Amino acid sequence: MAIAELQAQPGMLVLARESRGLTQAEVATAMTKASPGDTTPVSQGYVSRAEAGRLVVTDKRLELYAAALGYPPEFLCLDPQVNGIGVGLVHHRKKASLSASALRRVHAHLALARLQLDGLASAAALPEVPRRFFRIPLDDLTTPKDAARRVRRVWSMAPGPVPDMVAVLENAGALVITMDLDSDLLDAVSQWDEDGQPLLLVNTRAPGDRRRFSIAHELGHLVMHAEPGTGSTQEKQADAFAAEFLMPASDIRRAFSGGVDLAMLTQLKRVWGVSMSALLRRAQTLNAISEWQYRTLMIEMSTLGYRTAEPVEVLPEQPRRLPALVHSLLTDRQLPLEDAAACAHLLPEDFQRLYVEGAGSSSFPAFRG
Repeated sequence: MAIAELQAQPGMLVLARESRGLTQAEVATAMTKASPGDTTPVSQGYVSRAEAGRLVVTDKRLELYAAALGYPPEFLCLDPQVNGIGVGLVHHRKKASLSASALRRVHAHLALARLQLDGLASAAALPEVPRRFFRIPLDDLTTPKDAARRVRRVWSMAPGPVPDMVAVLENAGALVITMDLDSDLLDAVSQWDEDGQPLLLVNTRAPGDRRRFSIAHELGHLVMHAEPGTGSTQEKQADAFAAEFLMPASDIRRAFSGGVDLAMLTQLKRVWGVSMSALLRRAQTLNAISEWQYRTLMIEMSTLGYRTAEPVEVLPEQPRRLPALVHSLLTDRQLPLEDAAACAHLLPEDFQRLYVEGAGSSSFPAFRG
């Protein structure tokens, strides 16, 4: 479609701006700089009215908008409602101090990631991974621990440590993306509306052991929480699910049967792929160690600086589905990079940076303005 026939969608203008972490005033400034020959500056009020749908953005202004936000003009003309962007309940493992604007940016990344991946998957036409996700509503007789045990049983997982959390979710039909979420206050975000594939964004700033727990935490949300609820309650339930999923009670009790010290905790961290503090807390919750043992070791870990930087590095787990998708498009189907970028609704240079150069880490944009 010719640029003259295109018209921006207000909802997409908002999502695109929030994905870049820009204010309306910053978008207006960028649009003005993108048109040096135009003596009439773009105002913040113009951007506000465009996002509210009170004016039509076409032709030259659409090109300026696209240049300011770093997306193809056609992308800004997609209807979020028609394309199912941003639909569904979003879960996240975050700290309370994360700002609302930072959270909106992450939610925008999640919504646009689904759109981009859908476009790439459609072009690649790869066989669909069987979707094995299911809901487990909690009630008086079903606890988060029960839910975790049921998922492990239905997915035919062996007892003991989970070798690769990312692989577990991908094999069950989820899409997992690792990316810099531009904050140390958010570990992961997820969404599943049951009509599509569960999608998780995992923060690359978190160490490998915390990433594994965050993925298990998000899995708990996806399985147990189909409706919004009390935030603190659902977070505690997701933590309880993750603890049982990664550290089954019967196995952990056996692991701590001979006592505990720091040397043993470092070895257990290598085996279970979770932090020493998480193992210690799990053992205390299960009464595998005493309250006195727990407090003594926590004080010792704090004195040694382990509360901020533990010994033993757990290597971050990497997604495989997205790199395979990109490889299929560019190598097997020999799709030109420009066409692959168009499938993802990205500019070619962004696609090159994000999907070709960064395909091994499956990263998504960390826009720097």
